[in-house]
Amino acid sequence: MNLIIKNGRVIDPSTNRDEITDVVIRNGKIESLGVTTLSESELAHFDLIDATDKWVVPGLIDIHVHFREPGEEYKETIESGSKAAVAGGFTSVACMPNTNPVNDCAAVTEFILEKARDCGLCSVYPVGAVSKGLEGKTLAEIGELFEAGAVAVTDDGYPVRTSQLMRRILEYSKIFGFPVISHAEDLDLSRGGLINEGAISTKLGLKGIPKAAEEIAVFRDIALAELTGGKLHIAHVSTEGSVEIIRNAKKKGIQVTAETAPHYFTLTDDSLQTYDTNYKMNPPLREKSDVEAIKKGLVDGTLDVIATDHAPHTSIEKDVEFEYAANGIIGLESALPLSLHLVHEGILTPLELIRKFTSNPANILGIQGGVLEEKKIADVTVIDPNAEYTIDVNMFYSKSRNCPFHGRKVKGKVFLTIKEGRIVYREGMILPTS
Repeated sequence: MNLIIKNGRVIDPSTNRDEITDVVIRNGKIESLGVTTLSESELAHFDLIDATDKWVVPGLIDIHVHFREPGEEYKETIESGSKAAVAGGFTSVACMPNTNPVNDCAAVTEFILEKARDCGLCSVYPVGAVSKGLEGKTLAEIGELFEAGAVAVTDDGYPVRTSQLMRRILEYSKIFGFPVISHAEDLDLSRGGLINEGAISTKLGLKGIPKAAEEIAVFRDIALAELTGGKLHIAHVSTEGSVEIIRNAKKKGIQVTAETAPHYFTLTDDSLQTYDTNYKMNPPLREKSDVEAIKKGLVDGTLDVIATDHAPHTSIEKDVEFEYAANGIIGLESALPLSLHLVHEGILTPLELIRKFTSNPANILGIQGGVLEEKKIADVTVIDPNAEYTIDVNMFYSKSRNCPFHGRKVKGKVFLTIKEGRIVYREGMILPTS
């Protein structure tokens, strides 16, 4: 498929490009960026896409998703998750290892890659486990995981239990150059907690999770990154204190990056007063001061990435008493419009926002993509930043519906998702892969 995307606002953070121009795609790669001068006979070999008043950006990258396959395919499969990804504008995703069986060996990594190839919609990058079975006792077969195609390691869903084990994996990361993704949580402080510890937890009579449960773990892992020189990435940052710790670490030159998710700069624990389990997640929704701190962290670069932490659950896990409901929400199909609100509010520029979805996650994981450059693979997302609509989870491609943003009016929508030069999603429809 050969394409010419005409008159779009081309935004590429890797080169600081932000201009109205054309993008020519031939044989799966970007042939040129600039006003096209092809002859009429040459144009006959291209499909023309009018991108007037739209943004043309590198294919979005989600550094943190849970696809549930193998083991819990009733919640999400690699195929359904890939459909949700491209519907949300994502051409690449990194999937966490807390599957069943855990992705702690080459066989599971290879299975995920094979399933993603069969689906053919987006790149799915497996993230391996730090410890065998996510038990926090002994290191997984790290060399085997990376030979098979893993791009990072984490025990996400759990923290790395001991400082010694975290030190060892950070030492490995320095040698081999992969990032260690930290689920920062002190389990002794958070155990039994259901929502953020504060006025709302007291009012609702629910056991709280103190912010210190996250902040202590962030501090520990950053101290170990400084000790080892390893490559550390902090997942789903939710508190003002965590932002400040990471900011100070960066000033010291410690090799640390960090992500947050749209719900942490959009919602507060006030949302939980209805006991709606779609607002239950880990780390939990925090307070207004934390939301403001997250926004400031995005502005000054303390927080490098916006990720979804897409965590599908069915009604079996969610439509129960609050205490027993599973943590987590889906986010692939709502992340972009929620994040575009930061642009509409004047908090981030378009270039700054797109950087957190493209070049930054690509650089952290060391994967291809995140750029619009000649001769590079044509992973492209076309966005209509002014399209207004209401989020409807019943229209989602994800198998699950655990989204707290159902019924929310938003501004900004994916128009096209292009993977390796092929349109895989257009205006609400997944297109056939063959």
